[in-house]
Amino acid sequence: MSQLATFPKNDKQILRAITVISVVVPVLVGVLLFMPYKISLSTELVRFLPKLNAIINSLTSVLLVAGLYFILKGKAELHKKAMLAAVALGAVFLVSYVLYHSSATSVKYGDVNGDMVVDASEKLAVASSSGFYYFILLTHIVLAAIVLPFVLLAVFFALSGKLVNHKRIVKWAYPIWLYVSVTGVVVYLMISPFYQ
Repeated sequence: MSQLATFPKNDKQILRAITVISVVVPVLVGVLLFMPYKISLSTELVRFLPKLNAIINSLTSVLLVAGLYFILKGKAELHKKAMLAAVALGAVFLVSYVLYHSSATSVKYGDVNGDMVVDASEKLAVASSSGFYYFILLTHIVLAAIVLPFVLLAVFFALSGKLVNHKRIVKWAYPIWLYVSVTGVVVYLMISPFYQ
């Protein structure tokens, strides 16, 4: 809280909003994922959403790399556009992700027949890749929750001209965000054969 005291009043309100968003979003996602009932969406839409999420993650990865390239080349305006586009895609991703997981049951890695049980023969079939899949999935989920406040702070610092703070936080936020977006695609590619 002592760090918050050094910011002007309007900045404090924005920082508090970032804190609230950073807590509410993961809690809301968790509730929606584990709620006992599912919302009703068209089957075609539900089947398309995981692919859409992978496309969004792919585009986000490209924008993040482009944003880094632009800032290293001193093209600040192109950097800003790439990074704000990545943030916008992140918001679209969040909506799509919540829609999918609030309307579909989770797919189990290795569940070839779609009965929501990975039996012994199915486990054997994915034994060589399941450790890698679950490592990528777990780190992806944990880091996705952790990176949100850092991304929001990085955007706030950049847009408010606090570039020293922006650079300081981006050292951590950027590689985590890039990892999350790339692993989102890897998770999709690995789990997609088991969608029914």
